[in-house]
Amino acid sequence: MVAKNRKQTGKSPATQTDRDKSPLVSPPGKSNVRRPGRESKAFNSSHSNGLSGIGHKLGLTPSAVAKLGITLLLAALTGYLHWHHLSQLFENDRHFSHLSNLEKEMAFRTEMGLYYSYYKTIIEAPSFLAGLHMVMNDRLTEYPLVINTLKRFNLYPEVVLASWYRIYTGVMGYFGIPTKMCWSINRGEGLTPVDSCEGMGDPAYFYVSCVFLLNGAMMSLFFIYGAYLSGSRLGGVVTTMCFFFNHGESTRVMWTPPLRESFAYPFLVLQMLLLTYILRTRNPSRTAMVALGVSNLCFMLPWQFAQFVLLTQVASLFASYILGYLAASKMQSILVTHMITLGVCFILMFGNSMLLTSFYASSLVSIWVIIALRHRFAQVFRPGIVIWVMQGLAWVGSTVLLKFMLSTILCASDDAHISGLIKSKFTSYKDFHTLMYTCAAEFDFIELETPLRYLKTLLLPINMLVVALIAGRTVQDIVRFLRDGGKTADVDEAAGSESSGKGELVYHSLQLVAFTVLAVLIMRLKLFLTPHMCIMASLVCSKQLFGWIGEKSKHQIVVFALMAIMAIQGVANLQAQWGIIGEFSNLPQEELLDWIQENTLPDSVFAGAMPTMASVKLSTGRPIVNHPHYEDTGLRERTKLVYSMYSRMSGETVKRNLMKLGVDFFVLEDSWCTRRTRPGCSMPEIWDIEDPQNVGKVPLCTHMSRNSRPHFTTVFSNDIYKVLKVPKATKDLR
Repeated sequence: MVAKNRKQTGKSPATQTDRDKSPLVSPPGKSNVRRPGRESKAFNSSHSNGLSGIGHKLGLTPSAVAKLGITLLLAALTGYLHWHHLSQLFENDRHFSHLSNLEKEMAFRTEMGLYYSYYKTIIEAPSFLAGLHMVMNDRLTEYPLVINTLKRFNLYPEVVLASWYRIYTGVMGYFGIPTKMCWSINRGEGLTPVDSCEGMGDPAYFYVSCVFLLNGAMMSLFFIYGAYLSGSRLGGVVTTMCFFFNHGESTRVMWTPPLRESFAYPFLVLQMLLLTYILRTRNPSRTAMVALGVSNLCFMLPWQFAQFVLLTQVASLFASYILGYLAASKMQSILVTHMITLGVCFILMFGNSMLLTSFYASSLVSIWVIIALRHRFAQVFRPGIVIWVMQGLAWVGSTVLLKFMLSTILCASDDAHISGLIKSKFTSYKDFHTLMYTCAAEFDFIELETPLRYLKTLLLPINMLVVALIAGRTVQDIVRFLRDGGKTADVDEAAGSESSGKGELVYHSLQLVAFTVLAVLIMRLKLFLTPHMCIMASLVCSKQLFGWIGEKSKHQIVVFALMAIMAIQGVANLQAQWGIIGEFSNLPQEELLDWIQENTLPDSVFAGAMPTMASVKLSTGRPIVNHPHYEDTGLRERTKLVYSMYSRMSGETVKRNLMKLGVDFFVLEDSWCTRRTRPGCSMPEIWDIEDPQNVGKVPLCTHMSRNSRPHFTTVFSNDIYKVLKVPKATKDLR
């Protein structure tokens, strides 16, 4: 039992004629285009200005305003439920409210601890600007280098949260309002009691609360997104139910709050909702394009991998354009918005070269040029499949060529490991850095259990049905186009043509295919696939696709029946999540960090496993030479030198590697020497790829765990960790 004793109190509406006709409709005389109905009037009435500006400004009837209000109320309710769900899962898993400050910091493992350390730096600095200067001139993360971490690590979320925290505590302190409650926690088992604090005045509590609030708001957006796409509030209900029923496959924010995706993904949901509105609207306003750009920027700034997701989005839009579902003028407007956003992000990240040398940046330029030369393509190639294939080949070829040209000109190789990772998926290629990724389960191919779990909640069958219907009608359009000899009405550059009016369904299907490919190749990326499948599931409520079921009441009965069947496994999944009860404790690491704090100088330099180094920097403030952010060429090479401790090289060679980096202490972990996720994935086996001449020898880490002499001196050890003192010069070992 944990004893908890109180200790202290710390201080204008669009009409039907403005709406585009759907390309996915029957020929004239058999149209099933959705007309304004009772179930979707609120959405139809808010096209021109989104979901704001209700009432007389949009000319909405009182009935339409009431329905829109109900929609927003339901969205707010789902957001609240998701926030509560995330908070409860996180608390159940770690008993976070009862942890000491050190334990809370240790709970942020690997790169989470690295990101959180900069938030801690800013809030503990004398002033916000002083803290900002410290993270922009960081001397601790890659000793002895001085780096701008805002340029390297996508740290704007930490900067914003730290500023909010300082403002919040400052204002509350000024008015004398308590912001936290602190307690003395008796940990039992002969351990000393620790202080634990709850409330928004606690830095860690404030941090995770903001993350969960943001992801609660994301669920509200999901409801609106599903309702808007399907044209029915019931579609929003289906989307959110699918998300909850497949929660473990949809997000991991409840286990890993500080990860970049926790901040970035909610803005991708907003961006895709705005993009859907733009695709559906004949003449999207400048305000809509600016909103798209801002949401795009908020998605890109927090996450280094956002560029790969946006690459799939641009590719899906380009495919929609090629097939005639997206007008050239609208496509170019979207491309320009992306380009401006990319430029602003490049500036805000102080010239991060990975942005300009990405396939995403090259793709934007390539597609814009191809569309600008569309009349030349039409003159050279026959309309139909030939010109479609040639445009696709031109895009792929020019994108790859431009990307490697930019990489060569800017001398950038930070994303070289991505190319190696992709290459390893299709060939037998492997090297040290590639294996560091592929040996981790989250970067492996998707596990077979994942589609089986989708099957049990009906998420996969529903998506297959929806995509099949969209694909079938798209094929009908293509066959009709080819039968007519490739003749079609000229695209109205301002308003778009009939076939470019409702390209959002084609786009969403193509985006689903792209996310599926990413998830199959890299399991971690199913966190994009599953939520998008939930969005697509909302289309079972679409009269446009499922009007053939019959009248509205019969359609709703079918949808409710599907949800009831989904709930059988879905509720079981939720109960399994609610049943996860734990309490965070890591006494060996706590002993290590306490020893470092008490027995080493503040400028002592440490090296070791990347996850542990993040904790050392966060909790002790000691300089480190390597860390878990593996996206920089120089850092990858540093880590390779550090990890030579787990190779079969001689102790003398490894000692020189560490001395070259200026390391004072090496934190050795036996588990890194013996752990093997699968054949070929232990650290010594990974090193065998790079160091074949020493294959067969006993790994150096095995020798060090027995006796660190004569190359190093053991100064601390427990069941998990051993700290080796690295000599400054050879004579120190005598």
